[in-house]
Formats: sequence, C-alpha cells, structure tokens
Amino acid sequence: MDIEWLKSSFSTDTDNCVELARVEASLLLRESDAPDTQLDSRAPQLSSLLRFLKAADDDICQLRI
Repeated sequence: MDIEWLKSSFSTDTDNCVELARVEASLLLRESDAPDTQLDSRAPQLSSLLRFLKAADDDICQLRI
C-alpha cells in the first residue's frame, strides 16, 4: 500500500522533519530520519499528544523515544 506522507509546515528542507499520513481510520506519525518507526494513532489520541507537546517545556520536547 502506498502511503502519502505530509511534511510538517514547521519542517525545513532537510531530512529532519515530522510527517503525518492518514490510512483508513488511523493517523500515522513519523520522523523522516527514521521512516520505519511510525506511531499509529486515532485522531483524539494524536490530538491529545500534540496538545501535550505544545504545552510542554522545551526540555520535554527534546526527548527521543
């Protein structure tokens, strides 16, 4: 299955960016420098994660999972 990935508007032209795709009822999130690692989520859960990250301290946003 071909997945159409959308790059974050905050990303630069480098390979270090966040990408999002929709597959049926799921939303997929990945970093372009690790394309085989994907977070599979539903819209409410991903929305909660994004709200948390926006509200989080810069130190938390620098964590690598």
